[in-house]
Amino acid sequence: MPELIAKTALGGPVPLMLAATELAEAAILPMTSVAPYPGREAQVNAALAALGLTFPAPNSQSAKDDVRLIWTGRDQAFLIGAPAPEGLAEYAALTDQSDGWARLTLTGPQAEAALARLVPIDLRAKSFPVGTTIRAPLGHMSMILSRIGADAFEIIVFRSMARTAWHEIGDALEHLNARASAL
Repeated sequence: MPELIAKTALGGPVPLMLAATELAEAAILPMTSVAPYPGREAQVNAALAALGLTFPAPNSQSAKDDVRLIWTGRDQAFLIGAPAPEGLAEYAALTDQSDGWARLTLTGPQAEAALARLVPIDLRAKSFPVGTTIRAPLGHMSMILSRIGADAFEIIVFRSMARTAWHEIGDALEHLNARASAL
């Protein structure tokens, strides 16, 4: 019987470091779509309490340790880093999303500037603070973008778009690096 091995969308490339900013592929983690049934928000929050989470408001996330529930659209969020708690399926539609998405991280002093070249959103910390999550275009692709630190972002794209996202962000970093080298 063949033994299957889970691989990341990009196959674990070496992180790209340019302009003191790192683009890396994040590890594969359990990812579950949670869509509460109408009128069941209180029961969903009671079930999520087992993980120390609540269902997030639009453009936000709920986090405890390494487990997060990030807003992904109207009445929908992705649970990342843990399986759905017991009983949640009674009050929400749950769908495993683990193999359909790729997670990238962009960390460093030029992270915001690199994304500003590709994303039509004000990403400055005062407008997009830590804990903010949005669904927005990354160039011509759809993504879920979260600020996870002062100079750190998580970018979630469809698995089929992972290489394109890597290329686009890497290209923006190369331009920023060239500009800094020319000064």
